[in-house]
Amino acid sequence: MPFGIKIISQNCQGLVETLGKYSKSVNPGLHFYIPLVQKVRQVSLAMRPVRLPDYSVITKDNAEISASVTLNYHVTDAVKFQYENTDSVESMAQLVRGHLRDIIGRMDLNDALGSTAQINRELSEAIGDLTSIYGINVDRLNIDELKPSPSIQAAMDTQLEADRKRVATISQAEGNAKSIQLSNKAQNEAMVNTAKAEAESIRIKAEVEAARIATVAAALAQVDNNFFQNQSIQAFQELAQSDANLIVAPTDDAAKFGQLAPLAKMFKQTTEQ
Repeated sequence: MPFGIKIISQNCQGLVETLGKYSKSVNPGLHFYIPLVQKVRQVSLAMRPVRLPDYSVITKDNAEISASVTLNYHVTDAVKFQYENTDSVESMAQLVRGHLRDIIGRMDLNDALGSTAQINRELSEAIGDLTSIYGINVDRLNIDELKPSPSIQAAMDTQLEADRKRVATISQAEGNAKSIQLSNKAQNEAMVNTAKAEAESIRIKAEVEAARIATVAAALAQVDNNFFQNQSIQAFQELAQSDANLIVAPTDDAAKFGQLAPLAKMFKQTTEQ
């Protein structure tokens, strides 16, 4: 009976089927099999990259976002991978998508968009060894992109623009308030300085007036009665030269009224001269 030859490549495993039923596994190298009775399948054990198609995920606050995921996996059990699942890779992808929906579904939109590293970590921990039932191990998993739906993105852009305008308005208002504050402070300082200057001027004037009064008082303190009598004579002289015919004099000087006539005559002679 002729034999068939099958070469199993490096980092692969051969699965021998006899009459359509798995019978044994073979390692890389040269192997013989019986044609028509046996068949040898070759399963790669090398790491493979897979990009999962974008799909929608709903956040805790009912926002729709599109998730893009890539991962690397390798086959750990060729028998499970080949025979226990019709499509082990798709089963693995469904498991990843299901856990990703659960993780993002417990987060608000803003938290989800800013926490891809956290989502990666939680997703890797959630999957763990679950994929081993498919004969697969996920070596690396990465959330490439979390993108809000067009309507959500438009609303976010509008909100962002409103926030920018609000910040600009607040900054302008704070600048105006600061300017007014500085202006009022300058005006208050100017008023205080003016008041201080006026107060100092009044104080100096008061000191000058007080000095003048003190000088006059000191001078008066040294004047005797002869000075006041001389002043009285000058006053009567001025009265004699005036047209007044009524003189009011203190009662203390009533005894001296008799001297008015001689004084008047003397003032008249003095005036004529």
